[in-house]
Amino acid sequence: MKKALFLDRDGVINIDKNYVNKIDDFEFVDGIFDLCKKYQDEGYLIIVITNQAGIARGYYSVNDFDKLTNWMTAEFLKQGVLLSKVYFCPHHPDFDQDCSCRKPNPGMLLSAAKDFDIDLSQSVLIGDKQSDIDAGSNAGIKKLIKVTKDQSLAYLLV
Repeated sequence: MKKALFLDRDGVINIDKNYVNKIDDFEFVDGIFDLCKKYQDEGYLIIVITNQAGIARGYYSVNDFDKLTNWMTAEFLKQGVLLSKVYFCPHHPDFDQDCSCRKPNPGMLLSAAKDFDIDLSQSVLIGDKQSDIDAGSNAGIKKLIKVTKDQSLAYLLV
C-alpha cells in the first residue's frame, strides 16, 4: 500500500482569500512547493482535498474550479511536484445537500485511499481548519498537522 500527503487547498496551498476561484487571486503559501517535494522524495503521493462551497453558493462553477485546478496542477509540475489528484466537495448543506464528501466527513480521503491503494494510517494530512483535522481523524490518519493562517510552511521541513 502507498502513503499520501493530503493537503487542504485554501489556507494550506494558497492564501485563503474567501472563495478563491480565479488565477489572478491565487497566491501560493510560502514553502508549499518545498514541503511537497520533501514528502514526494520520501515516497508520498501528493493529494489535495478541498471543500468548495462557493460552487453550491453559486459564486463560481465547476468549470471555473477545474480551470483554476488545472493551472495550479501545472504550477506544481513546474516545481517538480506531481499532484496525484485534486478531490473536491462542491456541496454545502445550507445550499444543496448533505454529503459524505464535505469535511469533516472523510469521503474524499476514503475515495483517495480506494483509488490509489493508500494506507491512511501511514499518511499525513495538513489543514488549516478543525474540519480538515476532523476529516483526517475520521478517516484513520494518525499524523494530522494544523497550520495557522498565512504562515510559511518552512517550519514543517525540519
